[in-house]
Amino acid sequence: MRSSCSSDTDVEMSSYSSSSPASTSKQHQPAADHSAVVDVVVAPAESNNENLVGQKQKINTNAAAEPVVQQRETILNDSGVGEGGYRMNINESDEGVVESPVLGHSRSVQQNEERLRRKLQFFFMNPIEKWQAKRRFPYKFVVQVIKIILVTLQLCLFAHSRYTHVNYTWDNTITFSHLFLRGWDITMEVSTYPPETGPLSVYVIEDFFKTIDYAIDGYANLSEAIGPYSYPNEDNTMAPMQLCLYRYKDGTIFGFNESYVFNPEIDSLCLDLDGNVTTIGSRKFLHQKDIHINFSALVKAELKFAIKTVNFKAAGPITSPDCYQFDIQILFNNQDHDGQMTLRLEAEPTRLVCHGDVEFIKKSQFDDALRSILNILVILICIVSFALCARAIYRAQLLRIITCDFFQQTYTKELTTQDKWEFINMWYIMIVCNDVLLVIGSALKEEIERKHFIADDWNVCSLLLGIGNLLVWFGVLRYLGFFKTYNVVILTLKKAAPKITRFLLCALLIYAGFTFCGWLVLGPYHIKFRSLSTTSECLFSLINGDDMFATFTIMSDKSLMLWWFCRIYLYSFTSLYIYVVLSLFISVIMDAYDTIKKYYKDGFPKSDLRMFVGPYDANDFSSGVFRDDDYYECERITFVQSLRRIFCFWRAEPERGPTGYTSLMPKSSTPQAGS
Repeated sequence: MRSSCSSDTDVEMSSYSSSSPASTSKQHQPAADHSAVVDVVVAPAESNNENLVGQKQKINTNAAAEPVVQQRETILNDSGVGEGGYRMNINESDEGVVESPVLGHSRSVQQNEERLRRKLQFFFMNPIEKWQAKRRFPYKFVVQVIKIILVTLQLCLFAHSRYTHVNYTWDNTITFSHLFLRGWDITMEVSTYPPETGPLSVYVIEDFFKTIDYAIDGYANLSEAIGPYSYPNEDNTMAPMQLCLYRYKDGTIFGFNESYVFNPEIDSLCLDLDGNVTTIGSRKFLHQKDIHINFSALVKAELKFAIKTVNFKAAGPITSPDCYQFDIQILFNNQDHDGQMTLRLEAEPTRLVCHGDVEFIKKSQFDDALRSILNILVILICIVSFALCARAIYRAQLLRIITCDFFQQTYTKELTTQDKWEFINMWYIMIVCNDVLLVIGSALKEEIERKHFIADDWNVCSLLLGIGNLLVWFGVLRYLGFFKTYNVVILTLKKAAPKITRFLLCALLIYAGFTFCGWLVLGPYHIKFRSLSTTSECLFSLINGDDMFATFTIMSDKSLMLWWFCRIYLYSFTSLYIYVVLSLFISVIMDAYDTIKKYYKDGFPKSDLRMFVGPYDANDFSSGVFRDDDYYECERITFVQSLRRIFCFWRAEPERGPTGYTSLMPKSSTPQAGS
């Protein structure tokens, strides 16, 4: 039987074709009448499915201990007898031709093969080719374009709101530091590296109580501040400040005779500084409460109070002002017990519901409605995108299962792992991930804009929307990859990714050794090596040639040995990574780039799956073959079965018996005939 859907130009797969020259030495000559013997031989140029010739299995009975199955391709002679005396089951006296059982269902196999090939060809097309093939509206492409526009607009609006919020919070923290922190200076407002001044600290007991009194006086005279600050009470009266002391249960030091009494359990004591504390001072107030501070046992102290304010800057033509309450903490840190108690002020904002001008509130509701509509649209478009991409991923796995079954039943051959990965579209998986992040982030953004939020939700929401938007724009590369010029970059990264991963793993081990060594040896004497994280950051900056001279000169010269070690250490690291590691890293990428250019020139290597799919031309689009909705019989698989097989991706397929349509290539473990 000859296939009607194959031609002489079909790509022939070596693993599915015969390697014996006997299969092409003779051509079958059909008889003039129906009583002639028919040879079951098909020319290999006809079709990949009819690459089958008459097969014979000859069992060597002389070696009973090790039976060897020999496969030999035979051409039946005119008497119907092949080599070795094997006779096909054909009756010369019967009218007509009785087909061999091997080709009894070849026509249905041919039809299934052609349908599967069309499905695979359509699966590997880009959206433009799919539109030409089936004239179906590119839903996923349009959804992604709309999503990019809406998500980017949403991110811009939220980024502006977040910047306004964070900047307002930071400016108020600077103001509170000037109002309530004794010794605060303008040079401390900007973080510089290396810092121009040391940390704000107190060193004597009197300064500790003066710092508390300074904060109490500033809080009592809050009305004199330029900012529109108020007390948290409804009648705008001063609320009592709260002082919390954290002390070891027992911590007494007798330095003159090198002895001590110590209990590491920490007790906490909190009291309100009310009444006449503003007139008599905090030290006398604590004495009246019979509270005596043992600074050798004091771990830390916290002074807490709250302030309310309204932010007019956020207001616009249709945007209402924001109301905040700042929960302020002045932290006295004495955990090191080194005689230096550092000071730090923290202000945590909480947004409140404002009760302002009624007319202005009505106008601001229009802005709130527009933002809510945008959030809802983003959530809806992301849900649609998630559904379409998840459906595409699921159907791709169904197609993988069908293809694996077809190769196993037809060629008794498993698809390779590389071929199976062809059915996993990482672009769709990335889109599904960013859809999840954007839905959660948009819902959280809606809660923030409805004033139902905790202060830290700003950071969580920005993280979700930021990563989601990053992945959305990464997805644009998929569509640029349809053009040859841009696809070279993407294929180069894909080709170089495994080698880069292995290379970076080796480089990371060397980097880790330098990091731990520098932290241990240079940490006490070099500001850039004080911690493990700063050491790693310093070395990474050196790789990029940043601040090299300062790194060499900052090293302390207290130890001449360590001074020379620092020089040798830094010279070795910079020479190794700048001149060797980075050059090798670039060469790995360039090697992948040259390989991809060669593939474009000489052709890409084809796997068994790609050879089976074969090429297609523009005439196939207009012929309507891809618009055929014939039902493929192997697709009759339940949802539960498909999930079970999808999640058993790496599990080996069960061995199946002979199907009557097998590969002509002998298995690697089977000796060749005549060996």
